[in-house]
Amino acid sequence: MSFVLDDPSGAPLTKYRTGTGPHTGVHVIIVRSDLSDIIHQHPPVGPDGKITENVTLPTPGHYRLVVDAYPQLSGPLRNFQLIRTLTAVGKARSKPLPPFSPTVTVAGYRFTLRNRPRLRAIQAAFLSLAVTRPDGSRARFTPWFGALAHAIFFRAGGLDYFHTHVCSAGVSGCTSVFGRARVTGRSTRPGVRRVGVLLPVAGTWRLFLQCKVDGRVLTAPFTLTVR
Repeated sequence: MSFVLDDPSGAPLTKYRTGTGPHTGVHVIIVRSDLSDIIHQHPPVGPDGKITENVTLPTPGHYRLVVDAYPQLSGPLRNFQLIRTLTAVGKARSKPLPPFSPTVTVAGYRFTLRNRPRLRAIQAAFLSLAVTRPDGSRARFTPWFGALAHAIFFRAGGLDYFHTHVCSAGVSGCTSVFGRARVTGRSTRPGVRRVGVLLPVAGTWRLFLQCKVDGRVLTAPFTLTVR
């Protein structure tokens, strides 16, 4: 795919936020309509504002494309999202959304929620999550796209979107904002992450927790209920 974002005057947007944290540049996120697959990339921005990225859609079906941009602007605007629908041709087979499970295993790594989620719309909350290696030892994370973990949320049906991060101590640009509510995820100790949750509406949501562990990028999906 290849695209340019225009500012309100019609000129190409060429300056985006930079830095060590995750709230920089452009995030390209693609999720299948049944929430069974997700793609998350941070493509480079050319000097003319052009953004080009190779994307492979894993199966036929409809997908939601979210371009989450962090422009380098003065004023209150932190970021904005642009949305499109993509279609991969072929016979699409929808998968039912799995029920909530406190533990998800990905490539032998165990992601376990240590507290039962009690989530409400527009109220900041936290999920304490422990990650262990296949041998049972605590996993060690390395930053990926500016964060130790990315928590990407999509609502079943409407595909509403929100995105929070878990960052190392001292990293700026890690707080997610919705209205007057704010949430910042943190790393508490090796193998344990405090994931911020701040979702705009009630419903069934899919959390895709993405992190880089032992040189591998892993995606752990959880089904959550927000009241």
